[in-house]
Amino acid sequence: MYFDELALSDEVLDALWDMHFDECTPVQEKTIPVILDGRDVTSCAQTGTGKTAAYILPLLTNLAYDNHNPDKLNAIIMAPTRELAQQIDQQMEGFGFYVPFSSVAIYGGKDNGAWGNQVSGLQKGADIVIATPGRLLSQMNIYDVDFSGVKYFILDEADRMLDMGFYDDIMTIVRRLPADRQTIMFSATMPDKIRRMAKAIMRNPVEVQIAVSRPPETIHQRCARIYEPQKIGFVNYQLSIINYQLKKVILFAGKKQRVKELTRTLRSLHIDARAMHSDLEQNERDQVMLDFRNGKIGVLVATDVVARGIDVTDVPLVINFDVPHDPEDYVHRIGRTARAENKGEAITLVTPEDARYWHRIEQFLKKDIERITLPETFGDTPPEEAYIFNHRPNRKGTKRHFHRNKSHKK
Repeated sequence: MYFDELALSDEVLDALWDMHFDECTPVQEKTIPVILDGRDVTSCAQTGTGKTAAYILPLLTNLAYDNHNPDKLNAIIMAPTRELAQQIDQQMEGFGFYVPFSSVAIYGGKDNGAWGNQVSGLQKGADIVIATPGRLLSQMNIYDVDFSGVKYFILDEADRMLDMGFYDDIMTIVRRLPADRQTIMFSATMPDKIRRMAKAIMRNPVEVQIAVSRPPETIHQRCARIYEPQKIGFVNYQLSIINYQLKKVILFAGKKQRVKELTRTLRSLHIDARAMHSDLEQNERDQVMLDFRNGKIGVLVATDVVARGIDVTDVPLVINFDVPHDPEDYVHRIGRTARAENKGEAITLVTPEDARYWHRIEQFLKKDIERITLPETFGDTPPEEAYIFNHRPNRKGTKRHFHRNKSHKK
């Protein structure tokens, strides 16, 4: 479908024409008409599918056609991180080039002058506010912000915001908004906690599901069947093979405490590793990413929370120290390599305890991932039968029955 087949405003279509955007992505084709129709929407779509335009374009069009107060805030877009808020703000400038609406981005950082500009934007009633939850809440706690004119509330990467602990902040903001509004939520995954929040803040939302794309063939995927105590030795061995100091490597772990411990262990082995997790202040995250992009850091150890926020084009290797529990998280992780038409490699360390999760990932990928044969110096590795979890009998060797015999009495 082409953009000019949608009921977008002429000003928005002119901006798309100038930017050489002609054809919709699947998420845009399915989501834009529903948003234009005024319905609440939950959309499950990955980063890189065009989801930002999927809500900005109809938002600008609806603002052009609806009756709204130009002296009040009309739309709030929530984003989990400063980086994403900045990206949304930049796209807003491009798509909104010909429309007479103002926007302000509200996020933390080192720029002392930014706070004044953000306060001014809120007080003077910018049409669209793009904000991280914590920063907007800080403004609300200090200043009397008028939200009575808000007609559109958009949450981008909602799953990531909840992973970062922003649920209470989001609900505090929601309680200040008019009940009569359109709420739009984009999330890369739809776990139960996201569905519960959607039920609490939305009215009969239309669900738009976009299938998760599989990793490109330019990523060479491999796995190592290994015991937990052997993992550090394998990472050290692998990094020595590729001479990581001349390259960039991202190492993913399951939890932030695990990231911290793993980083300390690697540094004790004289490996130049730095941690990236949600406990870091924004300026610390900025500095770590700057050093990593500039090659001052050899190994970046990160959680899933920041997986989708790492945008570095020249990462040749991703190592999954812990197997992700969701195939979509696996796709996001290894998608940090082989970017910008480069080739890359992804290695996942799979213990017998992770067998069920790895089985799900291979089922999603519809192929068996190539196995790495460990050197003999590693000693014994897990046997084949340790990974046949789905054929193990229960304790009594028979099927379990969960129905109760109604005639049975205790």
